[in-house]
Amino acid sequence: MKKILIFILFLTTACGYQPIYLGKNKIDYNFEKITLIGNKQINKIIVNALNIKSNDTAEAKDEVILISNVNISETSKNSKGQVATYRTTVKVNFKIKDNKKFIKDKDFSKSFSYNNLENKFDLVKYQKDIENSLTKKIIEELIIYLNL
Repeated sequence: MKKILIFILFLTTACGYQPIYLGKNKIDYNFEKITLIGNKQINKIIVNALNIKSNDTAEAKDEVILISNVNISETSKNSKGQVATYRTTVKVNFKIKDNKKFIKDKDFSKSFSYNNLENKFDLVKYQKDIENSLTKKIIEELIIYLNL
């Protein structure tokens, strides 16, 4: 019985498991030109998280185009006509272009619905937190997309 238990323990601990995002910040992406359009804060977060750098060397001839957009919309109102719920949507279009030809082009979109808050300061802060959280989810998808 002890031999079977040790054998099972050995198989489960020595399987070579590694998290998917273990080395996500170790890859540097070098491009000849970086074009950022739309929401500056989201673009900055994505560029910093992916280590996208502009480099004029001979090996980096591609151009990256990053278009981002945040939309906060009212989804329902109560009987008094006041907003009851909101939906925040973050959209990112990521393109890699080589000599006027798009190599990669993909749209990423994440949204989240939430209730209105009485305190407007807390509501704005909560909306920024949601925006950052949705951006992080899009970054995870971008990492997977670029590594494929």
